[in-house]
Amino acid sequence: MRREFPSISVIVVAYCQGEAIRAALAAVDEQLDAADELIVVDNASGDGTADVIADAVPAARLIRNPVNAGFPAACNVGSREAGGDLLIFLNPDAIVAPGWRDQIAKPVVDGRDWTAWQALVTADEGTIVNTRGGVVHFTGIAWAGGAGEPLRGDEKDRPAGFASGACLAIRRDEFTRVGGFAPEFFLYHEDVDLSLRLRLAGGEIGVAAGARVDHEYEFDKGKAKWRHLERNRWATLIRVYPTALLALLVPALLATELALVGVSIAGGWFDQKLAAWGDTLRGLPRLLGERRQIQATRTIRPADFARSLMPDLTTPYLGRASRSGLLAAVLDGYWRCVLRLLRA
Repeated sequence: MRREFPSISVIVVAYCQGEAIRAALAAVDEQLDAADELIVVDNASGDGTADVIADAVPAARLIRNPVNAGFPAACNVGSREAGGDLLIFLNPDAIVAPGWRDQIAKPVVDGRDWTAWQALVTADEGTIVNTRGGVVHFTGIAWAGGAGEPLRGDEKDRPAGFASGACLAIRRDEFTRVGGFAPEFFLYHEDVDLSLRLRLAGGEIGVAAGARVDHEYEFDKGKAKWRHLERNRWATLIRVYPTALLALLVPALLATELALVGVSIAGGWFDQKLAAWGDTLRGLPRLLGERRQIQATRTIRPADFARSLMPDLTTPYLGRASRSGLLAAVLDGYWRCVLRLLRA
């Protein structure tokens, strides 16, 4: 059953973007309907970014955070000010394509049962894929699906392991119900955590292929990124994974940690891996408390939750491990056994 187009609130978090943010805000602003709104949260940039925002789009609601609270916390601040039916979280370096506004709202109009979804995110001025849907390995390692692949002419709507925060759409009441993004994550993996919490509560995650966004993406942003990724991966595992699944994954998770020690040493970020372990141990009491709250929202069986997870490590960011045929066979066999035991 088709429905009326919803009003949307586009929420952009900025930090030291300077003049570069003008293009992204202008592209969004020219597509918004009268009932829509653009909310920009500046995370205490200190370089004049907030003034650029105010000048570029005077109609936008500008929120000046007194401190850099991190991406997820700033998204939550913006969501609390939003009045639209649909929240769209958009990166400040993401340029929406013509027709984006109607296409990102189309799943609501078409009556899809998706709880959250993302645009088809491109790179290099729309010539290649940045992500056509996030992929989550059963160890919690996650990456952008299809990154670097040529853009096809027949891209279709599809399910996703997680919806990318580069352009993530979610109904406002649903975002509020699950408590928004995890503010403690600060950077990275917050979109994975949110998507898996939604799935745990029975939600579906998708990709609206007709909505296009070009994103200036670069994976390498310094060694500290690995600390955030690894700390937040473990936070997601502890908080979100059902107990039965987590118990069956203990051997694989321990083996993954040993493997990542070698990967991190070779990559020069072992100090960040150690810091991530420390963060996780110090935060364990809080994480276990959050786990009790999150697991209370579960409406699906652990086996159903596990079906969205992948056994193959096809990410290019782990080097040789992602290209090992032997490792792929071992992971696939292990995962088949886990799924069989969960079904039983």
